[in-house]
Amino acid sequence: MAKARRQVQEKLKLVDFVIELVDARAPFASENPMLKQILNQKPKMRVLMKKDLADPKVTQAFIDHFNASGERAISVDVNQKEDIKKVVETAKIMAHDKMERMRRKGIKPRPARAMIIGIPNVGKSTLINRLANKKIAKTGDRPGVTTSQQWIKVKKDFELLDTPGILWPKFEDEVIGYRLACLGTIKDQILHMDDLAVFLLRYLKEHYPHVLMERYQIEDIDQDVVPLFDHVGRLRGALASGNQVDYDKTAELIIRDYRSGKLGLISLERPEDASL
Repeated sequence: MAKARRQVQEKLKLVDFVIELVDARAPFASENPMLKQILNQKPKMRVLMKKDLADPKVTQAFIDHFNASGERAISVDVNQKEDIKKVVETAKIMAHDKMERMRRKGIKPRPARAMIIGIPNVGKSTLINRLANKKIAKTGDRPGVTTSQQWIKVKKDFELLDTPGILWPKFEDEVIGYRLACLGTIKDQILHMDDLAVFLLRYLKEHYPHVLMERYQIEDIDQDVVPLFDHVGRLRGALASGNQVDYDKTAELIIRDYRSGKLGLISLERPEDASL
């Protein structure tokens, strides 16, 4: 963490602005508090990644929230060409004032330079490859694929400084840890999957009860989490010897259903959570 912080601080002076990637399903939990401390006056574009897995109404509420606070924010599905164009166009807007100052001084404008940063598994490498229109950054469905810094040219428009995914060493709020674990940002070995599944089921009961009713054929949504667990386990055949529900298997399938989008478009946070 200390090494990553030094790397970011050293490279900040080389860039015109910062692009921070967060997960659209939990933009607060997936932002890195370290950036707030070291960015100083450097402009920042916030990109809400994986919007195709998030609740679109909640995502728009987040965009409005960030823009209202004076921050430029957009949401992106890396598989949509229009969204990739939106990143490039927003980057041009971010760099416009500096480029104009260079022109007025008689200096030939160079490509805008941006540092791209985000927590592990947020989709940073995939976005970079889409922007560069070729495979430059390594991609994977596990945290920590990118391990070094590199410059990437995005056509003639701007240059990106890639950085390793940075995750802070501890969480002051355990709810943040649970949200990130649900997203797959934290390695599954760190938290018990059954605890994670219980957290998710309780959240779904409160905010998306129809999802539980439709996906798992649950009629009584007001029942306790343990009976819900038993119901899902038996419905999906996650059974151990003696026809008992295998809680580990049940927890894994619930989390897998969420991460894959099989539960639908679900956000784990809302803008009003900023005040909590």
